[in-house]
Amino acid sequence: MTIEKKLNLKSESNIIKEYFSPRIVSEVNNQYVKLAKIKGEDIPWHNHKNEDELFYVIEGSLLMEIENQPSFEMKAGDLYVVKKGINHRVSSHNDCLIMLIESKSTQHTGDVISDVTKNIEQQKY
Repeated sequence: MTIEKKLNLKSESNIIKEYFSPRIVSEVNNQYVKLAKIKGEDIPWHNHKNEDELFYVIEGSLLMEIENQPSFEMKAGDLYVVKKGINHRVSSHNDCLIMLIESKSTQHTGDVISDVTKNIEQQKY
């Protein structure tokens, strides 16, 4: 997938119909740029053994939980990188729109399979 056009992330988010279902909107080098809507607490604790994961909050607020650390709230404009191997999960009480930048090899919920887990093919549109 090569995107060679200007994108408006808020407009692109209209294609997302389900929460916790990332959609690939672009790519750069060996990374996918994804959008996801978050609401509720459906993401299980997981980690990515070999890849860091970048979270950027576009709209709303996101609760970031990192194992053995105090949880913290991210608001629109905040960015956080979860380092490889670190157990984490995210949630939100209200609608939240995030951008993720992940290696193309990153599995949505790491090695943990749940009802919200999506493979790469399911993340393409």
